[in-house]
Amino acid sequence: MPKDNKNLIVALDVGTSKVACLVAELRTDASLEILGMGGHESKGLKKGVVVNIEA
Repeated sequence: MPKDNKNLIVALDVGTSKVACLVAELRTDASLEILGMGGHESKGLKKGVVVNIEA
Protein backbone atom coordinates (compact mmCIF):
# COMPACT_ATOMS: atom_id res chain seq x y z
CA MET A 1 0.00 0.00 0.00
CA PRO A 2 1.51 3.38 -0.99
CA LYS A 3 2.23 5.81 1.82
CA ASP A 4 0.70 9.26 1.37
CA ASN A 5 2.30 12.22 3.08
CA LYS A 6 -0.89 13.76 4.40
CA ASN A 7 -1.20 15.94 7.47
CA LEU A 8 -4.00 14.07 9.18
CA ILE A 9 -5.74 15.16 12.33
CA VAL A 10 -7.87 12.69 14.26
CA ALA A 11 -10.18 13.56 17.14
CA LEU A 12 -11.74 10.92 19.38
CA ASP A 13 -14.36 11.83 21.98
CA VAL A 14 -15.13 9.01 24.40
CA GLY A 15 -18.18 10.07 26.35
CA THR A 16 -20.66 8.51 28.71
CA SER A 17 -23.43 8.37 26.11
CA LYS A 18 -21.49 8.10 22.82
CA VAL A 19 -18.09 7.74 21.16
CA ALA A 20 -17.42 10.12 18.28
CA CYS A 21 -14.52 10.29 15.81
CA LEU A 22 -13.50 12.83 13.19
CA VAL A 23 -10.68 12.57 10.62
CA ALA A 24 -9.48 15.67 8.76
CA GLU A 25 -6.58 16.66 6.53
CA LEU A 26 -4.70 19.92 7.10
CA ARG A 27 -4.34 21.49 3.67
CA THR A 28 -1.54 23.74 2.42
CA ASP A 29 -3.74 26.85 2.79
CA ALA A 30 -4.25 26.00 6.53
CA SER A 31 -7.85 24.91 5.97
CA LEU A 32 -9.21 21.54 7.06
CA GLU A 33 -10.87 19.01 4.79
CA ILE A 34 -13.15 16.59 6.67
CA LEU A 35 -12.38 13.08 5.42
CA GLY A 36 -14.67 11.12 7.67
CA MET A 37 -16.64 11.06 10.88
CA GLY A 38 -18.63 8.60 12.86
CA GLY A 39 -20.21 7.84 16.17
CA HIS A 40 -21.67 5.03 18.18
CA GLU A 41 -23.57 4.62 21.41
CA SER A 42 -21.33 4.09 24.42
CA LYS A 43 -22.41 1.17 26.59
CA GLY A 44 -19.53 0.60 29.03
CA LEU A 45 -19.35 3.94 30.83
CA LYS A 46 -21.44 5.49 33.56
CA LYS A 47 -20.70 8.99 34.87
CA GLY A 48 -17.21 8.81 33.37
CA VAL A 49 -16.31 5.46 34.96
CA VAL A 50 -15.82 2.17 33.11
CA VAL A 51 -18.55 -0.15 34.41
CA ASN A 52 -18.44 -2.86 31.73
CA ILE A 53 -15.08 -3.35 30.03
CA GLU A 54 -16.61 -6.01 27.73
CA ALA A 55 -19.25 -3.61 26.30
